[in-house]
Amino acid sequence: MQDPTHSTRYAERWERMETEGKDIDGEGRAIDALADRGSTILDAGSGNGRLAGYLARAGHKTMGVDLDPYLVEVANSKYPEAHFEVADLADFALYDDAGELQTFDILVAAGNVQTFLADWERLPALENIAKHMHASSRYVTGFQLARGYSNQQFTNDAEAAGLEVVQRFGTWQFEPFVEDGEFLLAVLCLKSSR
Repeated sequence: MQDPTHSTRYAERWERMETEGKDIDGEGRAIDALADRGSTILDAGSGNGRLAGYLARAGHKTMGVDLDPYLVEVANSKYPEAHFEVADLADFALYDDAGELQTFDILVAAGNVQTFLADWERLPALENIAKHMHASSRYVTGFQLARGYSNQQFTNDAEAAGLEVVQRFGTWQFEPFVEDGEFLLAVLCLKSSR
């Protein structure tokens, strides 16, 4: 069972780091560099909203989804220029005002989101990400490889979900990926779009 104070402590930790002047926007700068101004961006596993909030302030149309209702409430309060909803990555579906499945230019899962998913949730989550992509969309995710999800396992799941890894990096600063390294930053597209 999860610690009931986890969400509060998580939000307070990020607030404290921001107050102390720590750089909490590295992922946001990386995604902003990949995106045309005004892009539609989904922050998958948005937590307290820092990434989607940063990107909204940079001029993008952002939405965040997270499983934790408390963190979604914090995000909507702190970043009103973005929109956040409670959703489970393993079974979510987002629709536009016309009732069509919503797609995004860039979808991003930062902060080890991929490794917080249970083993059985990983493939369904990637399938749901793929459903929310159009032909020129990119999915960007970064996570520690020592957290039980190897580069090969992730690549296999991505391919099974209809995605293709087109670039791999070792950090959010786009340093080269090392096969036996500790971190994977992957950029993916739909297999059918290549």
